[in-house]
Formats: sequence, C-alpha cells, structure tokens
Amino acid sequence: MTGADVGGLVRVLLADDQSLVRAGFRLVLERDERIEVVAEAADGASAVALTEQHRPDVVVMDIRMPVVDGIEATRRILAAGRPDAPRVIMLTTYEQDDYIADALRAGASGFMLKDVEPEDLRRAVHVVAAGDALLSPTVTRRLLDTFRSRPDERPKQPERLDVLTPREREVVALVGRGLSTTEIGRALFMSPATAKTHVNRAMSKLHARDRAQLVVIAHETGLVAPD
Repeated sequence: MTGADVGGLVRVLLADDQSLVRAGFRLVLERDERIEVVAEAADGASAVALTEQHRPDVVVMDIRMPVVDGIEATRRILAAGRPDAPRVIMLTTYEQDDYIADALRAGASGFMLKDVEPEDLRRAVHVVAAGDALLSPTVTRRLLDTFRSRPDERPKQPERLDVLTPREREVVALVGRGLSTTEIGRALFMSPATAKTHVNRAMSKLHARDRAQLVVIAHETGLVAPD
C-alpha cells in the first residue's frame, strides 16, 4: 500500500527535458509536506527506468521529450497493468491539443498546462494519487473536440459494454460527454452519491483506472458519437 492510499506522503517523479522546469516544479511541489519528489528524468526513456526503480505514486510527465516522448513513456510505464502503477499527469500547452486523446489512450489520468498555478499543481498531484481523474471542464471540452475532429479509425467494440447494466451505460455515456458526477445525477434524477457509485461500478467492470479511461472507452465503443 502506498502513502497515497492512506492519505500519507505522495511520492512524485518529474519528467521534463528542461532542467529549469523540473527545478521549478520540485520547488513548488515540495512546499507541501505531503509530497516528496523522489526522482527527475530528462527524457521519456529515463522516466520509464526511474519509475521502475523508485515506484512513485504520481509521474508528472511532459509530452514532448527526446529519446522517447511522454505519451510512449506513459504507455510503457502502464503496459504491465501492475496494481501499484503510478498515475500520470501530462504537462501540455494549448498548442498540443491533438495529443490529449493519444495520451488518454496511453493511460494518462489527467492534464495540466505548463503554466499551472502552484497550488493547482499540488492539488492535482493529490487528486490523481487518490485515484480520481484530472479532467477539468476546459480540458474535457478540448478532448471531445479532438475526438470529433480526429476520430479513431479502429473498429468499434460495443461488446465491451455488455458487462454494464442499462443505467451504467447511461452514466458512462454522460462521463464520455464530459459531465461531472453532480451533473450526471441531475440529468438522471439521482443523487451525486448514487451517480458516483454507478461510475465506480462501471470503472470496475470495464477495468478502467479512472474517469479519464471511461471517456476513452465511451468513444472507442461508439457509445458517444463524434458528432
């Protein structure tokens, strides 16, 4: 059990090819006594190796890095499906919207802009360490726009949804459209707690690590149409 599981210390690995960016993020994060930066990587290949060595709870990963980019590094880190695999926060810019869908498919739990406010970065680390997805309404809208403009050409797999109840399908569809738990409850005339229960059950049945993965599944199965 990690420190993040019990509300204790969250161990973080920073991956960015700019040393000044890493230094700045380390300074920001370690102002929180509940966060420890255990390693820094200057490229994606090093991020993969250092993750295996240090077993952090969270990896803060830049998308564009030499040797191996952040998306491929995320894919390699999460490929084994280990129960103690870290959550990955991707660092992005407004010019990198096209990468959002690819990063989610690779297993990223959320996104932060590189000019993020210090308190927001610290909060983000705690959010994903606790098992929640970090998809702000703004990022979710950009993600949905990406799915619409650059749809997945692979065959749909609607049979993946056969394990869900009709109500769970409705909930996953609304997650895929970017609705919050409160908004889902309002749309389906249920309490936010009940909506969250349905979300959690759907994640368990679909083997999704978090809500971010439910968004991907909703689109890859055709539950949410690109239009």
